[in-house]
Amino acid sequence: MTTILGKDAPLEDSIATMSEGLKRLGFDIEEVSWLNPIPNVWSVHIHDRNCNLLFANGKGMSREAALASALGEFFERLSTNYYFADYFLGADNAAADFVHYPQERWFKVSAKGWPEGLLDEATRNHYDLHGELSPASLIDINSGNAERGICALPFVKQRTDETVWFPVNVIGNLYVSNGMASGNSMWEARVHALSEIFERHIKNTIISSGISLPSIPDAIINRYPRVRAALKSLRNHGFVIEVRDASLGGKFPLVNVSLFHPQSGGCYASFGAHPKFQVALERAVTELLQGRALDQLDQFPMPVFDIEEAAEPHNLEAHFIDSSGVVAWDLFSANTDYPFTEWNIEGDTQAEFEDLCRRIHRVDMDIYIADYEHLGFYTCRILVPGMSEIYPVDELIWSNNNAAAHLRPLLLALPDLDQEQYADLYDALDEAGFDEQYQVAELIGVVADAGSPWETLRIGELKCLLALQLEDPQGAFEMSEWLLAFQQLPAPRMKLFRCLHQVLGIELSESRELDSYLSVLERIYTPELVKRCREMIQGQELFSDYGSHDERLRRFKLHQQLLSAWHLLDLAKRSQEKRSQEKPIDS
Repeated sequence: MTTILGKDAPLEDSIATMSEGLKRLGFDIEEVSWLNPIPNVWSVHIHDRNCNLLFANGKGMSREAALASALGEFFERLSTNYYFADYFLGADNAAADFVHYPQERWFKVSAKGWPEGLLDEATRNHYDLHGELSPASLIDINSGNAERGICALPFVKQRTDETVWFPVNVIGNLYVSNGMASGNSMWEARVHALSEIFERHIKNTIISSGISLPSIPDAIINRYPRVRAALKSLRNHGFVIEVRDASLGGKFPLVNVSLFHPQSGGCYASFGAHPKFQVALERAVTELLQGRALDQLDQFPMPVFDIEEAAEPHNLEAHFIDSSGVVAWDLFSANTDYPFTEWNIEGDTQAEFEDLCRRIHRVDMDIYIADYEHLGFYTCRILVPGMSEIYPVDELIWSNNNAAAHLRPLLLALPDLDQEQYADLYDALDEAGFDEQYQVAELIGVVADAGSPWETLRIGELKCLLALQLEDPQGAFEMSEWLLAFQQLPAPRMKLFRCLHQVLGIELSESRELDSYLSVLERIYTPELVKRCREMIQGQELFSDYGSHDERLRRFKLHQQLLSAWHLLDLAKRSQEKRSQEKPIDS
């Protein structure tokens, strides 16, 4: 049996428990790809054979550690509903006795302001300091059930032990996957989740502030032979490796390992966090090559001299997604902002958790935890407002994932609308100010099938078609111009809109007649395509390929696979709820 630091059970036991648990629940896990580019660095990609949208990645210093990591990520994403966070669950699920969890609460929306009992004073102020956020905008995209109200989930505030109700909408928009973890014990999972929060927050602080970090002495790295061998192998392949103490003087349990590509000059800064120094160091090293072969390490940008560029929100978002953002040269200065501090948090996983909590409470931030055990393996989601957000709180106003949910019924019924409804839809899209390149299916929370019109339909294309339907050739011409400049549609669709753009341009010209150009147009685009464009301008069959209205989404095959997976989770939640109700009460 293999026991590693930071885990409360042998790796083999964890793998067996999680694998058997997923199989019992109805999931069929496949190990899709393995990488072991250097000694002691492994990564694996897994997914569910029945629904490839359910996938996870794992990393570790052994094959077993990487697989346990991937299975743990799969469990945490299932348990917290993360896999479904951006998707509409259909009319039936939206009307079920519960949508997300049996313990959820629904808060009615009224004109009087915030519903009583939703969030606490501190979190309300955090998310809506200036009173700009309308409670009506917190309807979750998954149910889209505005009549039912705001769906909220219970979290326990660790400082006071009180229950605070967080809107599902807030969790999905701001926290994404940050602060989720599964583990062999409650303490192990909570330590992992808090470590992840520390890692991303302090990493962003270092990058955005241009903090210069001290090097970790070779004498300390040499204590960990597997790490030393991995770093030596990278250097032997020609990479320049910097290993730095990111604890900011021992305050936070963080290590930084940065890799420079000698040919491209690109830099990839990897961070690892954990109360145990060894685990943090190992995580920083394995993160460098998770899902990447050595020949893929020339794709990162060079360091910059402009700290504002490194601090830009989109750059920090890129660091969260795949660590592809830029870092400032200041990170590597020999004139460091902090001295090297040899740190390690002693004790078992419960002691580690308590220590991490004290560090957060010391800076006057609060920790809110939700526990989930309905899948038979402990999972938690931890929120630390002000620290663990991946996206800024004003995204709730300016980029809420439910911004188009109220248009979903119209969009799912495109072929069936009348002229007044088409006009209403066009005006609503204009008023909402959606970027033309947004994918319509993504905006309404639908998984489009490959090769279907929905897969590539963007706001710009939709507005072009609506303009044609509304007999607005000038508006259609302008949107077709945008489509040609955008250049992201499939080749046959691009050819159609090139032809449409030419035909519209001639039709709009006061000095030209289409008949004078038909011969050459037909030779360029084929008679069939020219005929189709003329029909489109007359408003014929513009939306016939998009399917009739059906809020159960039966025409979307990939979405149905997702809903089948949701059904498996729903059964597990109902089973746990039934067991808890049948459990005898102690006299």
